[in-house]
Amino acid sequence: MYYANHKTEKGHGRIETRQYFLSTEIRDFVVQEEWKGLAAIGMVRSKRIIKGEESTENRYFITSLTDLQKFSDAVRKHWGIENKLHWCLDMVFDEDRCRTRVDNSGENLAVIRHISLNLYKAFTSVKISMKAKRFRCSFDDDFLCSVIFNKLP
Repeated sequence: MYYANHKTEKGHGRIETRQYFLSTEIRDFVVQEEWKGLAAIGMVRSKRIIKGEESTENRYFITSLTDLQKFSDAVRKHWGIENKLHWCLDMVFDEDRCRTRVDNSGENLAVIRHISLNLYKAFTSVKISMKAKRFRCSFDDDFLCSVIFNKLP
């Protein structure tokens, strides 16, 4: 069984049309015992028109969802979360400009940034931006300990 759903959005100087497809006919593709809970294969076809130029992208998903509306909502929410996380990492840590590539250093720094970002988000005792928290941690050891242990001294 195949489903299709269309959504068109205009904004940010582009027109984007997304088609969502979901198939529960997966017996020929997947050994069910190896994929517990897998119920469907989904696809999103995004067509964008930016300044008169059209581009198309297909993205594929495996899912336990069988309802097309829930599938389309989950796909959109996933990218929203990804975009917010990336934006925070770039604004607080200027991550996009990091050119560390020796051995595992890039991955190690990414882990440290994620831990730091989570600590800044969890520390709500002082109402300042995450960038300001990071800056203050750089010169105030008591504040740094407060952020790490999530309590004021």
